Amino acid sequence: MDKNSKIYVAGHTGLVGNGIFKQLKELGYNNIIVKNHSDLDLLDKTKVLDFFSEEQPEYVFLAAAKVGGIQANKNNPVEFLYLNLEIQNNVIMASFKNHVKKLMFLGSSCIYPKKSVQPMKEEYLLTGKLEETNEAYAVAKIAGLKLCEYFRNQYGCDFISVMPTNIYGPNDNFDLETSHVIPGLIRRFHEAKINKKEKVEIWGSGKIRREFMYIDDLADTLIFLMNNYSEKEFINIGIGKDIEINELVELIKNIVGYTGKIERDLSKPDGILRKTVDVSKLDSLGWKYKIELKEGLEKTYKWYLENKE
Repeated sequence: MDKNSKIYVAGHTGLVGNGIFKQLKELGYNNIIVKNHSDLDLLDKTKVLDFFSEEQPEYVFLAAAKVGGIQANKNNPVEFLYLNLEIQNNVIMASFKNHVKKLMFLGSSCIYPKKSVQPMKEEYLLTGKLEETNEAYAVAKIAGLKLCEYFRNQYGCDFISVMPTNIYGPNDNFDLETSHVIPGLIRRFHEAKINKKEKVEIWGSGKIRREFMYIDDLADTLIFLMNNYSEKEFINIGIGKDIEINELVELIKNIVGYTGKIERDLSKPDGILRKTVDVSKLDSLGWKYKIELKEGLEKTYKWYLENKE
């Protein structure tokens, strides 16, 4: 991409899309296209085709998706499968029909088998059964990366796929019913502090381990890969290390300044015991993350305080 390339960021109001959009602007890219849902419904195939035909983007970051935490995935598998398939199929096909130079499809590390060897290498895809709590979302993302792979093989399209680990940061979803773990914990602890609650309930045992990457690091990686990676195999994105959820809980509790007790609801699911991606391929390209977890959490809480209303 050069600074005048026409770049479409699909999903720019979400955590990842917004991170890409802001980073592109900061780097001096000056021809970025974004559309709000009210202006372009990505579920509408005809409107998506018309948009691509009119705008003729050269590069596409496909970050639009129906996302949510364990409870949302568990309660709404139809939406997580159907809506994601529709969004990605429409954008990928429109990119093909309008001769987009390069498309990047963003997947998720939940595509890997439930009992995958850790850390998870790219070749472990489809070697075992998926985690039940987010199976629908994972199936959609696997379909997306395979569609990009098939377009490359059959038609020579420069469509690449990336599989980020768990992402957090400013502009995240802090809704208690649909959020992921970090924004959910930040809000719970903050509201408990403000309301002087004696205890905060946390789902599960807290003994599972997860990897977390700050949004600015992810956005930087994605732009780097758009400019430097062009292979049919998808590539993992992460920091290469994880943390026990119990440690994460204590870290967020201290950053927020909550002094009450923590109560665990063991009736709620933990999910996969450990989920860390192998980033050897990314490392070999010369990219390295910059923001450690504590710093990223502090930045995220500061943003939440300024934007919670």
